[in-house]
Amino acid sequence: MEKIDVFAHVLLPKFYKKMLKINSNIPKDIPFINNEVLTDMQKRRENRLEEVKQIITYVNVNPEDYTDEITSYELCKEANTELIEIIRENPDMFYGGVAMIPMNNISKAIDIIENQVLKNQELLGIQLFTRALGKSIADEEYEKIFEIANKYHLIIWLHPVFDERKPDNNIVFSWEYELSMAMMQIVERGIFKKYPDLKIIVHHAGAMIPFFAGRVKYILGPEKEKDFKKFYVDTALLGNSQALDLAANYFGISHLLFGTDAPLGIMPAGATKEIIEAINQMNVSEEDKEAIFKNNLFRLLKEREGNHE
Repeated sequence: MEKIDVFAHVLLPKFYKKMLKINSNIPKDIPFINNEVLTDMQKRRENRLEEVKQIITYVNVNPEDYTDEITSYELCKEANTELIEIIRENPDMFYGGVAMIPMNNISKAIDIIENQVLKNQELLGIQLFTRALGKSIADEEYEKIFEIANKYHLIIWLHPVFDERKPDNNIVFSWEYELSMAMMQIVERGIFKKYPDLKIIVHHAGAMIPFFAGRVKYILGPEKEKDFKKFYVDTALLGNSQALDLAANYFGISHLLFGTDAPLGIMPAGATKEIIEAINQMNVSEEDKEAIFKNNLFRLLKEREGNHE
């Protein structure tokens, strides 16, 4: 069965070289990016599963964290161009990509959406992070991005970053907390109420939300619980079919999409095999598994295409 991995990562070489010129400490400061498969497409090819095509997003090397608003805009635009080129050169490996936008330059972020994302079929949406420039992604400064995504029926990929105010950040638990908090902040800001056509894919199966469903329901209330269930989530849990069953029960099968976080998680190229096995062990029908592996994504993309005819 063909499978589409909705949340795989790259750090493409031209973009990375430019970022290293700005800050040579990036690989030291972000050690998990020191994985050749992020940058070397031949090594990626050597480690791929033929049945899987990936949707690729850039790892957490965001230009706005390192440079001014004009330079970050140019870097994002060039990074997206490189992403498009790689996808066109490797159609057997990649189903599409997710654009990078400069969060220190919202007007130019919108320019990228309107003049790069919407005009290139390889770019399926935009990636946002749980925080940007020290603020929650739900901060009113960034609301225009949600408004534009809603207007164009553009899918948002939501990825975690560390909250640098915290002294004990770690790769095991912190990102799941940050995703959960960002989801709550989006809900509490009424983003889904204002923008009812918004589609957001959250990494790591919706993080803590399915496990704490009762607390969400009884502390935040039924109206906010409805908004939590509007998120789409991927399967990037490094396995764990019971947790995936929990996510499917909470968000619904139609909101669960195959995603692996490749090539991160398990060296050298990620946990694709382990996650496929976990999905196959879920307590769901074969039809539901096919929906998770590809059909839910196809439906989301068809909704976007249908609103641009």
